[in-house]
Amino acid sequence: MAGVLSRKDQVLLLSGSLVFGASLIAVLVGAPPVLVFVVTAVALALMAALVGEATDHLGNRFSPGATGIIQSALGNLPELFFGIFALRAGLDSVVQAALVGSILANTLLVLGAAFVVGGRKHGPQRFGREGSNHMVLLLMVGVAIIAVPSFTAHMHIPVSGHERTLSLAAAIVLLVLYVLSIPATLRNETGEVPRGQGETGWPMGLVVVVLGAAAVGSAFVADWFVSALTPALEVLHISSAFAGLVIVAIAGNAVENFVGIQLMAKNKATYAVSVIVQSPIQIAYVMFPLLVVTSAAFGWGAFTLVLSPVLLMTLILCVVVVSLVVIDGESTWLEGACLVGLYVLIATAFWWG
Repeated sequence: MAGVLSRKDQVLLLSGSLVFGASLIAVLVGAPPVLVFVVTAVALALMAALVGEATDHLGNRFSPGATGIIQSALGNLPELFFGIFALRAGLDSVVQAALVGSILANTLLVLGAAFVVGGRKHGPQRFGREGSNHMVLLLMVGVAIIAVPSFTAHMHIPVSGHERTLSLAAAIVLLVLYVLSIPATLRNETGEVPRGQGETGWPMGLVVVVLGAAAVGSAFVADWFVSALTPALEVLHISSAFAGLVIVAIAGNAVENFVGIQLMAKNKATYAVSVIVQSPIQIAYVMFPLLVVTSAAFGWGAFTLVLSPVLLMTLILCVVVVSLVVIDGESTWLEGACLVGLYVLIATAFWWG
């Protein structure tokens, strides 16, 4: 088996196993909340990275659109587990901030960093314009649907007071639209050569084992992370908004952090943009509605799509800026630097809550 795995794969698998073991020990011995918080945050990122690596080998057999969908769906598992356990713990506002933060982190930080790395190495890079326009449209519509319950709540129109019912209706619409969008996503491709041609990938059995182990590990780590979150934030004097928007979002999106930037560095721009942008699309169309439905079904708080005005405006601003950058099908390192700079300023603004 060692002959099948590269040195990087072996290090990743060993690191994931060791940090998971360290998280388990920290929980069992009752370590200080800050230590548990830090170790489980690292473990959550490594679980996401393991899912991403295994899915990358699975995606070698598919096209860019299919790879983006598969990678984003499985890569968001750690964050989905975090959302479920956080809702059960009554941390609705942290979950909202984490979901919005995931969209911001992928569309600004990760996409921007990928553009910087790829642009500095290869100059201006081009990706499938038709596919990118399709994803931009989906992202804008998804954010628009999420914004409707927020607008109705903040404008105090007659539907105010029924935001939970409206959020459930929006959740159903989002899920249906996502299912309907999959065939179109698979058709909007540029014909790039699949990554697996000429490359040695993991055997399918190993892919399945790693995906299963990482998914189960993510569920445990997410539970431990949520349990340590509130006491650790009190000790570190970090606001729950910043923790959700930045720390949780970055830890839960390690897949796109690694894979998207690596693909851009290899000048595989279509794959990189597909993998990175598919993740915020799935956050909007799958994660948000699933957690709304879960909250309603199990009575865990009153999680809705009603975002605070600052979260809502930040989300809309982010989508508008990214749409203008991506819609021409070309990227430069300067565009990437602008996206990263905007993310840093937004993250800084949430430091105080």
